[in-house]
Amino acid sequence: MIIVMEPKATKEEIDVVKNNLEKKGFKIVLNHGDVMTVIAAIGDKRLVDPASIASFEGVRSVKLIQEPYKLASREGKEEDTVIEFPNGVKIGGLERPVMMVGPCSVEKDFNGLLRVAVAAREMGCQFLRGGAFKPRTSPYEFQGLEEKALEYLAMAREKTGLLVVTEVMDTADVPMVEDYADVVQIGARNMQNFKLLKAVGKCDKPVLLKRGGAATIREFLLAAEHIMCNGNEKVILCERGIKSFDSTFTRNTLDLAAIPIIKKYSHLPIIADPSHGTGRRYLIEPMAKAALVAGANGLMIEVHHDPENASSDGAQSLSIQQFKDMQKRINKLIGRIDYDNQQLKG
Repeated sequence: MIIVMEPKATKEEIDVVKNNLEKKGFKIVLNHGDVMTVIAAIGDKRLVDPASIASFEGVRSVKLIQEPYKLASREGKEEDTVIEFPNGVKIGGLERPVMMVGPCSVEKDFNGLLRVAVAAREMGCQFLRGGAFKPRTSPYEFQGLEEKALEYLAMAREKTGLLVVTEVMDTADVPMVEDYADVVQIGARNMQNFKLLKAVGKCDKPVLLKRGGAATIREFLLAAEHIMCNGNEKVILCERGIKSFDSTFTRNTLDLAAIPIIKKYSHLPIIADPSHGTGRRYLIEPMAKAALVAGANGLMIEVHHDPENASSDGAQSLSIQQFKDMQKRINKLIGRIDYDNQQLKG
């Protein structure tokens, strides 16, 4: 339920509505806008008569939300969520699209990781991504360096200033990953690992949530809702492709339509991962451009210093030179998008 208060509603009037709903078992989220306050009431709407709430002093309107993702819904918060980091980087809204770049897995060769990080910094990227814990289909494939990989990522951050994005797979590892990472990632395989979603909902770092390979958009947003209702509203969504009937030419089908759909129904920022979304090196650049034009707030691109010998996902990783060549063209496109957004802001 969404209660929109009058622009001149007093704190006392807001508190009366809030306290009344809390007594009925509703969880309350207050959104104080520049003009008016919006109260999001999460709970069993059968317990309250909307007309009775509308009769309270200071209430302008009451609206029942039909979608079950109340905190992630644009009906609950009309303005875009913008997540800001201590170094000034922002994700969301009309802010400049960001770039998250790095290998699928952090490997034993730290110098290789550092070469990628330095190239990313030179090309204007903001984030270094890399897997410390790797969920693999086969138990015999490389599973990641775990904490040693986190240490390598932190060392690369120290040398380049890039923010670190890395995945957590187990609730027991959340505190450790949170200590090292600037953004905690939930991978596609764990999108509906509800205990893990609850755990990262209690952490203080932004969470990058990847869409599951067979997840609907509604399920994707409900996974975000699990994180948000546990206290962490700093959620970044990531479209990374879904399973389709044709896997001959692509690993997954990158659902570009999901980007404008989510921006219509949710206030959360969304980025795209054309590396996992296609699984083919030659498709990364065109799909990256398409995602940005569709409105993505950023991109996640796999880059490896030696893709042919990568421990994982070499076929969908760019070499450092391929990345630099592509990023020059991506930066031009981002520059045009940024200019258009500045015009809209103005």
